Amino acid sequence: MNKKAMYQLTYGLFVLTARLGEKDNGCIINTAGQVTSTPNRISIAVNKDNFTHDMIMESGRFNISILSEKANFETFQHFGFQSGRTADKFDGYQACKRSGNGIYYITEGTNAYISASVEQTIDLGSHTMFIASVDDMEVLSSEPSASYAYYQASIKPKPEQKAPSGKTAWRCTVCGYVYEGDELPSDFICPICKHPASDFEKVTV
Repeated sequence: MNKKAMYQLTYGLFVLTARLGEKDNGCIINTAGQVTSTPNRISIAVNKDNFTHDMIMESGRFNISILSEKANFETFQHFGFQSGRTADKFDGYQACKRSGNGIYYITEGTNAYISASVEQTIDLGSHTMFIASVDDMEVLSSEPSASYAYYQASIKPKPEQKAPSGKTAWRCTVCGYVYEGDELPSDFICPICKHPASDFEKVTV
């Protein structure tokens, strides 16, 4: 079985934001879509390890900022490569505004945002699916939405193709982090983007 077949599925990329009390947070997700038009509902799937997940479970509200092809890699690093449990992602961050529900949406490298209220949750194991009614939405630019394939080809920096110092190594296919060693531990977690060993590929000279 070739797990890379999953990469052929089409995905958008989004900054999911939430607010609980005085705490703001956000993370990158790639699973969001409209599920009904009357009434207007969307669904998102969020990894349970994400702090944003817990905030939405408690608050019942969120915003989705749709990333465009003008998004830069720093946006993915900022919202995807650090945890809101240990970092305030909005401290000093200027490329955002609050929508009518009081939650931030991202204003740079995005083409629209949607504000929603959770109606139903479905436990999917590693993720929770949130079915939500649309409360508000605005178009921010006419730039095309960024797909996961576009991110891989045009936004994510290209890592070196060879292992450092001529050694065997393993490279994270998500962020490009390189682990040196003949074997990658099965329980290894990328220290940069927190993805598991299954998202690493062997790099040889």
